[in-house]
Amino acid sequence: MTTIEGFQPVNEVAADNRGRVALGKAGANSDDRYAVSRNSEGAILLTPLASIPRRELLVWENDELRASLFRGLAEVAEGKARALDWVTSDVDLTEDDDDE
Repeated sequence: MTTIEGFQPVNEVAADNRGRVALGKAGANSDDRYAVSRNSEGAILLTPLASIPRRELLVWENDELRASLFRGLAEVAEGKARALDWVTSDVDLTEDDDDE
């Protein structure tokens, strides 16, 4: 079995009649997603992926927006958050949520 730098052999598997290969012994879990790459020698590289909803993609494409969101999350974590009247105008902030 040939090895590629940085990779360790895990197991030998055979493709089924539909070309599928089980990856459980290599550490893959149910619903894991991978980008599949293939080189000229036929070596296949699986790169783990995390998918996000399309509506959230603009956050990862826009550096300023992402930085602003991270600043806001940091401020909340530090207790520096404040209610914005235009957002909370229809919410009674004095209600106790445990009463519901």
